[in-house]
Amino acid sequence: MSDPSFDPQMLAERIKREAATLGFNACGIAGTRLDEDEAHLLRWLDDGFHGEMDYMRRHGVKRSRPQELVAGTISVVSVRMDYLSADAADMQATLDDPGIAYVSRYALGRDYHKLMRSRLQQLADRIEALAGPFGYRAFVDSAPVLEKALARNAGLGWIGKNANLIDPKHGSWFFLGELYTDLPLPQDAPEDGYYCGTCSRCIDACPTGAIVAPNRIDARRCISYLTIELHGPIPVDLRPLIGNRIYGCDDCQLVCPWNKFAQPTSERDFTPRHALDRLPLTEAFAWSQSEFLTRTEGSPIRRIGHERWLRNIAVALGNAPTNAAIIAALQSQRAHSSELVREHVRWALARHDSA
Repeated sequence: MSDPSFDPQMLAERIKREAATLGFNACGIAGTRLDEDEAHLLRWLDDGFHGEMDYMRRHGVKRSRPQELVAGTISVVSVRMDYLSADAADMQATLDDPGIAYVSRYALGRDYHKLMRSRLQQLADRIEALAGPFGYRAFVDSAPVLEKALARNAGLGWIGKNANLIDPKHGSWFFLGELYTDLPLPQDAPEDGYYCGTCSRCIDACPTGAIVAPNRIDARRCISYLTIELHGPIPVDLRPLIGNRIYGCDDCQLVCPWNKFAQPTSERDFTPRHALDRLPLTEAFAWSQSEFLTRTEGSPIRRIGHERWLRNIAVALGNAPTNAAIIAALQSQRAHSSELVREHVRWALARHDSA
């Protein structure tokens, strides 16, 4: 790394200004010490709360030791980008309509990984123009990184009982990204407050009881895990609790009082695509694989593939009120080539038969 052309404090202030011009809604700088968070992570893994996400254990403490993931890391630039679109259908109204698919708000528009990684690369280019060549690596939910702990240490908020980072002025509807750097930058004061108090709305609202204690999530029960990370069958006892949620879940954020301060994003790429915010279950269930790929192009939804897409919708159809259209949709996939899909369809049809 070349010697910075600015003193460290001036460089840090300039980095934050540049981040704002690139569309990031907040930017802070943290160090690399995450001792308490590492202990929390290891307890979580020992409890088996990671389920089938074997990569969580495989990466070990690289997640909590930035300098082991990227040699030479001294400072972490943490950024926030809001994603809640004012154009999206009302969340509660969608959840209350069992014939409509509920897709987590973060996945309604363009894949945030690509968008934020591109912006972080632009930020790195601007830093290099200011400070000369330096060592860095950009991350957007793409590597073993304790992004919420780093963001907290960078002063961007506190980690709430639902394990989400919460900004007291902006709520929690946002993405996080990081630049690991070898720049000796001044660190921001961490958010040392904890403002959840006695509130337990997120714990009470979790449909499957996945928040087993404040900031303790059993992923094996979490709907986001069940509909996105889990590759095999969804546990039968949890299927009725999923309702119409076919990709992720937002309930713990929807009830969080701090989200009354959340502002709609100005990023047009997060505007809902293909009417994913108001998609009838029967219509989504009829998509062929080619239609699925076309309608999820550039979307984070594509990562689960067509088979799990149908699996998830079959569960939602099984939870919907019985009517001829629901039964016909399920019958149309009884002979699907995937046993995973067929088994969930059989379960859904049995629910309607018993009803």
